[in-house]
Amino acid sequence: MNLIDTHAHIDVSAFDADRGTVLEQCRQTGISRIIVPGIMADTWDKLREICASSPALYASFGLHPVYLEQHNLDDIDRLAEYVKQYRPIAVGEIGLDFYCQTLDQNRQQTLFEAQLAVATNAALPVLLHVRKSHDAVLACLRKTTITGGICHAFNGSLQQAHQYIDLGFKLGFGGMLSFERSHKLHRLAQQLPLEAIVLETDAPDMAGAGHQGQRNSPEYLPEYLQALAKLRTEDIRKIAAQTTANAEAVLDFSRTNT
Repeated sequence: MNLIDTHAHIDVSAFDADRGTVLEQCRQTGISRIIVPGIMADTWDKLREICASSPALYASFGLHPVYLEQHNLDDIDRLAEYVKQYRPIAVGEIGLDFYCQTLDQNRQQTLFEAQLAVATNAALPVLLHVRKSHDAVLACLRKTTITGGICHAFNGSLQQAHQYIDLGFKLGFGGMLSFERSHKLHRLAQQLPLEAIVLETDAPDMAGAGHQGQRNSPEYLPEYLQALAKLRTEDIRKIAAQTTANAEAVLDFSRTNT
């Protein structure tokens, strides 16, 4: 199979000791491409260098809302420069996180809208982080001419899902599908058109069933594909091919991987 992990933070220190081994295991199991989203400006250089070292890795630069206190507005100018110079595959991980009560929502919104403007000016898709904030994110997106992207770890309503789809977005599903208790996600995975779904791990976080308390890894992506296949009527090979095609529809893999 030819699979794409559309969201894995393989640049973080949790993979420093065995990153090469993990990537080789991914190659052997049919995971051909991995999108690596940025979270803070100070990490972009390491991310870029790691992605440049492997043809399987594609960089995305962004300012993650959870790390709000470590960002400043000067980082927006730096983001625009990195996007221009290094041609990432997307802008992200960006968005709004209203789940964390300590994060100032107005500052988040300002930062998010500024990053959407960078993505719009560069004609790049975005990788969205959205927790308890789908309506606010959708409202921001409607004010732009953004070229679509991926709503990572989607856990909104079916109605919200279709609003993202109408805006050109795909919806990311990963390890949480593998838990029996994930009833809402299971219903979404069954009700959504297959053409709207992409696979992801969010490694090293959000490990699936059988890996609780462990480091999540892109090499587990085939397990999350199997979890999706158990919920769908289509053959697993069709699901694999379609989710890969879905990722290719919103991400331009002809761009350099920095």
